[in-house]
Amino acid sequence: MKYRDLKVQTQREFPNNARTPGFGWLVRAGYLTRENELLPLGQQAIARLEKLSTDPSFLFHLSLPLYKNESEIYFPLSTGNAEIIHCESCKYTERLELAQFKKTPLPREDELPLEKVFTPDCNTIESLANFLGVPKEKTAKALMFTRVSDGRFVFVVVRGDMILSETKLRNAVGEIKLADSESIRRSGAEAGFASPIGLKEALIVVDDLIPQSQNLVAGANEAGYHLLNTNCGRDYSPEIVADLVQAKTGDACANCSNPLSTRTTLNLATRSAFHFENILLALAETHHDDKGLTFPKSAAPFDVYLMHLPGKTINTLEKAEEIYTQLQSAGISVLFDDRDERAGVKFNDADLIGCPVRVTVGEKNLKDGNVEIKARTAQQGELVNVERIVSALEAIK
Repeated sequence: MKYRDLKVQTQREFPNNARTPGFGWLVRAGYLTRENELLPLGQQAIARLEKLSTDPSFLFHLSLPLYKNESEIYFPLSTGNAEIIHCESCKYTERLELAQFKKTPLPREDELPLEKVFTPDCNTIESLANFLGVPKEKTAKALMFTRVSDGRFVFVVVRGDMILSETKLRNAVGEIKLADSESIRRSGAEAGFASPIGLKEALIVVDDLIPQSQNLVAGANEAGYHLLNTNCGRDYSPEIVADLVQAKTGDACANCSNPLSTRTTLNLATRSAFHFENILLALAETHHDDKGLTFPKSAAPFDVYLMHLPGKTINTLEKAEEIYTQLQSAGISVLFDDRDERAGVKFNDADLIGCPVRVTVGEKNLKDGNVEIKARTAQQGELVNVERIVSALEAIK
């Protein structure tokens, strides 16, 4: 394809809205607009990636740092769209909202009698724990929802030091929405001071750590009061016990017990689809230097960047046209920079765009029947006889 037909427009400076280096290089090289819209060169790159995807394992041959599980593949990126939990030891990887971890119950205690205490202005776990001088893990956090399918009031209990995963809750009970004040009042609960004890017509759902936790502080369902020593099974009976809480950095891996970490990532693929624009960004984040993009051969939009340098005694453009036709006939994809532009501009744009190989057709070398072939990441080019161009290119990995 010819440069002018593709309407490539490179930029001399990084965009001021460049969120990451890779995005900046894609804009500078003319793959994307500053508004993250694909330009013709970007569309060409996406088409190349789509062709590669006939082999589902192609992502693992692009020298990208990847995290994966059976359902999804991720690329580490601080501005990414997916938070994951990852174990560096056994490589367990899962979305944050679905990740499992090894839970450690507190030491078992004898169950103590319920005791109602006055707790003014203690409508959060933090304020309650501070007021009573107890650790958060000795409190029961209440969350209230309505199940969409039947309108049933859903009362959820997790330990006070844990965070509910609404995704896990949906998997356990179905689609939910936050309960309104009327639903809360009708159940007998009191917002900010709620517990599952004595509720009417509520679906009580608890995290699987709650039945193993004795003598927790929970609401008294009366404003300004809490109950000491609540115990699941004795004081209330849940209908559903399930893993409901979110893993965090430092939790023990459920598989190998080593510490988990949280990573911000870009989702590249699911079991049913590839996200090609995200893959293009991952390539740019990974494969660039201080001059531009350095895409691997298999993923570059073109195999070769062909350019001519205007001559005084030889029509280099005409010779470059012949080479362009020859390479295309050999099945080599070519971006032919046919512009009447200064050499420095063309060399800079070739580096920016990041094709694996540059072929330069110049008067000086043509006099000896040669062209210069230079791999994008090589320090120096080499002179190759015009008759050997195809074989020389095919030999470059």
